[in-house]
Amino acid sequence: MHIRDRIKELRRVPAKSLRPNPRNWRTHPKRQQEALRGVLAEIGYADALLARELEDGSLELIDGHLRAETTPEALVPVLVLDVSAEEAAKLLAVLDPLANLAGKNEDVLRDLLSDVETAHPGLQTLLDELAGDDPAANGGGDAAGEADGESEPPLPDVFQIVVQCRDEDQQRELFERLTGEGFSCRLVNL
Repeated sequence: MHIRDRIKELRRVPAKSLRPNPRNWRTHPKRQQEALRGVLAEIGYADALLARELEDGSLELIDGHLRAETTPEALVPVLVLDVSAEEAAKLLAVLDPLANLAGKNEDVLRDLLSDVETAHPGLQTLLDELAGDDPAANGGGDAAGEADGESEPPLPDVFQIVVQCRDEDQQRELFERLTGEGFSCRLVNL
């Protein structure tokens, strides 16, 4: 199989100059926004946004909308791709779901998390979720919301819902949609 390199160049451009893709289907719940702010505050940019150049010379985002929105005044790293509108749409549709298909090795994750520290509450919430110590899921409320003066009522209990799907594709689609909206989900084949 021949695999093409579609990266034309790396540019650093003001985030506010990037055009959001009008077909971007991803939403960004508050806890994701807070976790991203924590990573950016403690580490900075460590990944490039993806964009394609339009006929007028402007750059239209394919991936990285939340990063661009979070840091509009920053010069951000952008990989400019040599892709058509159709290819950009395909990337926009599959990049995040493709990453969500990865499994996890609990032992390796636990070892990794034992070496990770943060002072940012939004990032700590994400780390707690990864470790299985999610205070929001255990009735502790939204730590990120409490930090900025907004408090949500605590969850009375954790509820489990079983959904029967007609096939694995439907199961995967539902899983990706729910996790994208901030729900904690687990795939189980019965």
